[in-house]
Parts: sequence; structure tokens; C-alpha cells
Amino acid sequence: MKNFKALKTRRKTRTVMIGNVGIGGDNPVRVQTMANTDTLDIKATVAQIEKCVKAGAELVRVTVPSVKHAEAICDIKKGLAKNKINVPIIADVHFSKAAAIAALKYADKVRLNPGNFLDQRFFKFKEYTDKTYGQELARIEKELIPFIEKCKKAKIFLRIGANHGSLSGRVLSRYGNTPLGMVESAMEYLRVFKKHDFNKIIAAMKSSNPLVMIEANRLLANKMDQEKMDYPIHLGVTEAGNAEEGRIKSAIGIGTLLLEGIGDTIRVSLTEDPVREISVCYNILQATHRRITKTEFISCPSCGRTLFDIENVTNKIKQRLGNLKGVRIAIMGCIVNGPGEMGDADFGYIGSVPGKVNLYYKNKLVINNIAQEEALEALVRLVNEKLGIKK
Repeated sequence: MKNFKALKTRRKTRTVMIGNVGIGGDNPVRVQTMANTDTLDIKATVAQIEKCVKAGAELVRVTVPSVKHAEAICDIKKGLAKNKINVPIIADVHFSKAAAIAALKYADKVRLNPGNFLDQRFFKFKEYTDKTYGQELARIEKELIPFIEKCKKAKIFLRIGANHGSLSGRVLSRYGNTPLGMVESAMEYLRVFKKHDFNKIIAAMKSSNPLVMIEANRLLANKMDQEKMDYPIHLGVTEAGNAEEGRIKSAIGIGTLLLEGIGDTIRVSLTEDPVREISVCYNILQATHRRITKTEFISCPSCGRTLFDIENVTNKIKQRLGNLKGVRIAIMGCIVNGPGEMGDADFGYIGSVPGKVNLYYKNKLVINNIAQEEALEALVRLVNEKLGIKK
């Protein structure tokens, strides 16, 4: 895969440090999730964050609807520190400017939604002339300036994230509920922050519709590049659902953009325990080759030619050899789908004749017609030998 050219170069961005975690630049695409506990329930929130971190979360967001919730982050961090957990905590703020200001003191990053931070909560259609629209932008800038100064003093990072379902009435009246409306909603804020020399920012465009989310992020990346904004981008299909549906929507939306070189941190939003979001994130990163963290397996779907129980064998091989970062292992049921379709796998386990298996290394046959009962252990020995793993 090293010579495969279809994967686009990742969009160049600045590096932002959220706590001890670098996002953008040459850093790996980071994995994050969001706690679904009541932030005021310190014990439950600490316990859930700890589980998420152990599962691989590199940043965790918590709900901050009020000043009290912002202040709770201090106790949450103390609880995590007692358990030797050091993870950046992001305050998720909507509607409350007071909560956002309070969160500057306690969180590592604050998420703002331009659609409901300084604009009306409920949509009211109103015709805007260029003059009246400009007046609204001037009002927003005036109200943002004191907040920007507080952000500078706090040395905090912000996520400016527009959601398809929560655009302001002002933006809806001019652009409609469209990807362009989402982008303009965020860009209005980004321009103000840039004008006043605050660039500790991550941008985001989210929708429950992966097609809308994809288009909005494409437009955002293009618009930011045109206006010389090199902010990293957070990807996610919000309210994706659960089970297979949620995973497929997330893979389509996030995966498509990663393949196009867009995206510096991701969150899979499932109607499930947040711990279960994390493995999906890593699987998407692995499949798009944006971040390799484990063994990659290639296995055929099986057919009437398959010479062994390929589902059972594949699971056993995964259990034994699933933690080899960057290694590709092919499991094929017969010689028809064997050497040719192994691609550039490092190792191959191929059915040869009934009850027998061939083992390959770098597309070369190294063990011929070994008994199936002995093949798994032989494969493990071969992998260990070639990779220099001592057992």
C-alpha cells in the first residue's frame, strides 16, 4: 500500500495543543468521544471518562449548559488525576455565554455553536438587506470582542462548530438550511476571531445526513483555504443512530472526507455507551489508512470452493495476531482467491486441498500443504520469525 496513490495528501493545518494532545499539523488524526452522564454527577462522569480513555479516547467532551456544570470540570479533573488519568476535557456549550466564560477557566477546550451562541434560539423568518445583515454581523463582532479577550487571557482553544439542525434564523433567512448556510454560520465567527488575532481554533460541520456533512466540510475546507485559515477540522456525523446504521453513516461521512485529505480529529456519535464509539473511530481510520493501529486482515467471504471453516479460522487468527501495527494478513479459502487476491499482504493463510493449508510470506509460498490442525500455530511461528518477535 505504500505506493498506492489514490489516498489524497492530508490538508495542511496548524497544530493546536489541547492539553497534552496535538491536533492538526503532522499529528495523527485524533479520536474523541463525549460523556453522556450528567456533568454534575462527578463520580459517574469520572468513571465513564476513565473507561473511554482505557478504550483509546484521546479527548473527551462533557455537557456544559450552566456555570455550575463548567465549575464541575474542576472536580472531574481532580477525580481523573487521582486515578492517574490525564485526558483533555472539552466543554460543550450551547446558548449560555456565562457558561462559556466560566468554562474558559476549567476546560482544555470550549465548543461553541454559532447558531445559538449570540443569535436568537428560535427561527423567525425575516428579510435581510445587505445593510441589515451587515448590522447583525457588526453586533455579533461587538459582543464577541470581550469574549475573545477572555479567551486570550485563558490561553484556551475553541471549537467553532455549526450543526445542520441549529442554524440561526438570520443565517436560515439568507442561505436556507443548506451546507453553504452551515459554512457561512461558522465563517462569520472565524473571520471575527481571525481579525482580532485569535487563532486557537478547530472548525467543524456536523449533520445527521452524511451527504450534507460531506458537502459542508468540503465547502468549509475550500473556504478556509481561500481565506488563509489553516485551522484543523473536527469530523463527525451527528445523531447517526445506533447499531449498524450509525456505524455505516459514520463510516460514509467521516471515511469519505478522510480519503479526500480532510479531517484532523473525529468522533463517531452513536446512541450507545460512548465507549463503543471509540473502536469504530479506529476502524474508520484503519480502513482509510489515515491511522494504522492494529493488524489489517483480508479474508474472502467464502463460497462452495472454501476448503475450511473460514469464519472460525479468521476469528482465531485475529485473536492471536490482531495487535501487529501495520501488518497485513490474508485468510483465503482456496487457491482461486488465494495468492492473486492476497494483494500486498505480508502473510497469507490459503486453503490448498481439503484439510491442507499453504502459508505465504510477501506473496511467496514458504510452507506447502501443512495440516489444517497445525496451520494456525505454524502461521504464528512464521509471523514471529519474520517480524523478530521473541516468544
